[in-house]
Amino acid sequence: MTFQLRVYVPDHPLVKHWLAVARDVNTPSVLFKTAMTELGRWLTYEATRYWFPTFETTVKTPLAPCPATLINPEIPIAIIPILRAGLALLDGAQTLLPLASTYHLGLVRNEETLKASCYLNKLPEQFKPETQIIVLEPMLATGGSIMTAMAEITKRGGDPALMRIISIVAAPPALQQLSQHYPSLTIYTAIIDEGINDQGYIVPGLGDAGDRAFGT
Repeated sequence: MTFQLRVYVPDHPLVKHWLAVARDVNTPSVLFKTAMTELGRWLTYEATRYWFPTFETTVKTPLAPCPATLINPEIPIAIIPILRAGLALLDGAQTLLPLASTYHLGLVRNEETLKASCYLNKLPEQFKPETQIIVLEPMLATGGSIMTAMAEITKRGGDPALMRIISIVAAPPALQQLSQHYPSLTIYTAIIDEGINDQGYIVPGLGDAGDRAFGT
């Protein structure tokens, strides 16, 4: 299957390890949340590897001046966790990007129609044109939630070419929709699974990420 957008599955032992822990039905809620935090950390690390605008400067060590590379602090960075499951990835992402602004977006899925609706929107009225945006959405299944989120973000000036979606498990239906509507988008996911079932859950997936992370 071919997608226009870029989808990366990092070949990193820590990503594979914590994915296995998250998938295991016997993993208790507290350990599942730890796995999600670690996956949020390592996938964000991979997603930002070649992403930040930098500039060259000189710093003085205790011994002598030397050339240095710094991230440009004038470029705004935004993290958008999709509630509630996206909160499980937030701690890991924030440890790498402590100065990023965090905007919460709450979506709920109708279990009969599988369509998503928004119950909380803390996005800014308008993103600055150069804002780099990380969207935290653990499960890209039917595409309903992420497409709703992308519509809200882009109508406020979010540029898909400057965005990274951090996902734990992705499935073809969501990737196809994103590819058709946002071909300049980039996704980092721990795994791409084969498909979804009649209830809209990814198979084999890892179950309901929100329920498992928060024990409810």
